[in-house]
Amino acid sequence: MQSPIVDDNHNQIEENNNHSDIENEAVHAENNLHEGANTETHASEEHIGHEITLGAEQIGSIGGFPLTNSLLNTWIVVAILIVIAIFIRTRLKMIPKGLQNIFEIIVDGGVKLCDSVTNDHKKSMKVFPIVFTFFIFILLNNWLGLLPGIGSIGFIEEAGGHKTFIPFFRGGTADLNTTLALSLISVITANIFGMFSVGIFKHVNKFVNVKSLLHIPMKFKKDPSIAVVNPIKFFVGLIEVVGEVAKVASLSFRLFGNVFAGEVLLSSIAVIFAFGLPIPFMFLEIIVGIIQALIFAMLSLVYFSIAMTDEEH
Repeated sequence: MQSPIVDDNHNQIEENNNHSDIENEAVHAENNLHEGANTETHASEEHIGHEITLGAEQIGSIGGFPLTNSLLNTWIVVAILIVIAIFIRTRLKMIPKGLQNIFEIIVDGGVKLCDSVTNDHKKSMKVFPIVFTFFIFILLNNWLGLLPGIGSIGFIEEAGGHKTFIPFFRGGTADLNTTLALSLISVITANIFGMFSVGIFKHVNKFVNVKSLLHIPMKFKKDPSIAVVNPIKFFVGLIEVVGEVAKVASLSFRLFGNVFAGEVLLSSIAVIFAFGLPIPFMFLEIIVGIIQALIFAMLSLVYFSIAMTDEEH
């Protein structure tokens, strides 16, 4: 006959073993859970990435029209300009004070700069609103791309088994589409102003110099050299057409290249050391933003001035 004390000890040992097995299973399950979470986190970190692309990323669509992050930034700049214009317009006074003084100094300086290029105040007053708008619009786009959150706030998009970070905002002038549109507006508007200033026929004659060919039979007896000189003038006019296309390429790629290079530079510096190191480069990009806006505006002003001048002059 077995003793009751031995039975109690045996039962106690079995209960302790069962309890230990349950605890071991719980610990093992918890470890597996942590390992799975770590693996999942590592995998997600491995697949999520973002690279600076030449083209702007699409963040949505409006009525089938694609909405990109650079276009959204451009609309924000337009809204800011409209608000500032309405604010200043409603508070204009004959005797300027405060903010009006600052804007009047800027505008007066811009008009004097235009006069130094065109040498004609009337011409300056015709082209100044367009040229100054170019300067302000490009400047705000350049500076807005440097604000915190631009390029770092966005969403994750999954395509082809890979997750990519898409920012909501991107500097407007860091997109070639924007700079190309500005360049086309500048060159086309300059030619339109030229047609109204010197006449449609005279302006078109700069590019397709039919007049020089028509003068060959009429003036050949008096000056036989005209048979050589005037065909050269005709071909020079065709080269001017190439020059107009080159203006568009020059304006668009110069602005886009400098602003995009600044974005890449700041991103690279931030990867090396995000605290403190990018600050001097951000100040440099602020200066570059002013210079690039001024260069675009001044070149546009020169194009306007040349187009509005008669060929003989």
